[in-house]
Amino acid sequence: MREHKQTASIPATRLPEPAFVSVPLSQHIGVPAKPVVSPGDHVDIGTVIGTVETGLGCPVHSSVSGTVKEISSYNNAQGQPIQSVVIENDGLRTRAESVVPPGIKLEDATPEQIIEIVKNAGISGLGGATFPTYAKIQSAIGKVDTVMINCAECEPYITANHRLLLERGENVVEGLEILMHALNVKEGILAIEDNKMDAVKEMESILKARGKEGLRVAVMRTKYPQGDERQLIYAVTGREVPAGKLPADVGCLIVNAETSCAISRAFYRGIPLVSRIVTVEGDCVKHPRNVRAPLGASYMDLINFCGGFVKEPKKIISGGPMMGQAQWDFNAPVTKGTSAILAFSEEHDRINTIHTACIHCGMCVHHCPMHLMPNYLAEYAHEKRYDEAEKLNVMSCVECGTCSYNCPAGVQIVQQIRVAKGVLRAKKR
Repeated sequence: MREHKQTASIPATRLPEPAFVSVPLSQHIGVPAKPVVSPGDHVDIGTVIGTVETGLGCPVHSSVSGTVKEISSYNNAQGQPIQSVVIENDGLRTRAESVVPPGIKLEDATPEQIIEIVKNAGISGLGGATFPTYAKIQSAIGKVDTVMINCAECEPYITANHRLLLERGENVVEGLEILMHALNVKEGILAIEDNKMDAVKEMESILKARGKEGLRVAVMRTKYPQGDERQLIYAVTGREVPAGKLPADVGCLIVNAETSCAISRAFYRGIPLVSRIVTVEGDCVKHPRNVRAPLGASYMDLINFCGGFVKEPKKIISGGPMMGQAQWDFNAPVTKGTSAILAFSEEHDRINTIHTACIHCGMCVHHCPMHLMPNYLAEYAHEKRYDEAEKLNVMSCVECGTCSYNCPAGVQIVQQIRVAKGVLRAKKR
């Protein structure tokens, strides 16, 4: 698989202030936040605009300063209608008075204090899963002996984490140290693929300067889908996560690089999660680059900042080409889980245009990193035989897309599997 990491050498650039942002009140796994502002209210960067009173969830903050114009439902990148707060930006970038450092030294901080800081900052997994980070830390206390920062970034095109390591590596390491302190563990690992040797050298230099024991860089062979936490754990530690279990069950906590950076900024500077780096790429984009964008900015804001389109896009993808989702609305907002916006033309689109029935070649089985049988899972899903798919461990599929990529018949295997998993989850609920 070609990597297409053309933007790795281009420093991340801040997006000029957008005229409006539309901030979804659900950017995380769990209960959607409820609005605590009204149209006409003035907000600043970091003002809480949505809270979750009970259940799993994250607060949502304003990413710009300005005036709340409306609270309405808009489709997110997954096509789901989500209640969103639309804010007219005054362009002043005024921070809320509540955005102040907690004023706690790391050595004096209790696990409960760190969890509360992470929770109040609205931090959820920025690698795409968007699981609330405070809950991940909470559930790992007393179970883990290793904290690992996932810097693999194995999807083609995406280089947001690569640039983060080069530009804000100190923050990533600080986040790792905070997590290690909260969980009282002695080993912290930065897991980086060997196609980012400049980032490896940068992080090793930072660790050497800090001089703390137990911190190291693990260099992994570049291989898709190395960024999946099960693959990552096995590659670095040799431990295997059993089906149905979590990384904490084998003694590991895995956190994405940008999530680690966000934890540092919240703990040391009191800054909630209001922006992230997004890779804007594809043969249709005039000037591909990494953009630090406020949450709620539209995809079109980022595309226009990158020079717009040089040719008609056939497909816009939110995320990477393997696991991302095709879009139909350029006005979809950047959220905590938006790692990339990719625009491909007709001639550049990789998807096989020949679609036939499964030819039983076994390519999907051979390449499946989870050692499943994607051919049968897709067939059972298509025939709505979901219980039989469950018996073949369909829920263990990580939806990496390797099966669909290698299928010579062009069968949309992952999409069929996603349907099956959705039905099975609904049944359990």
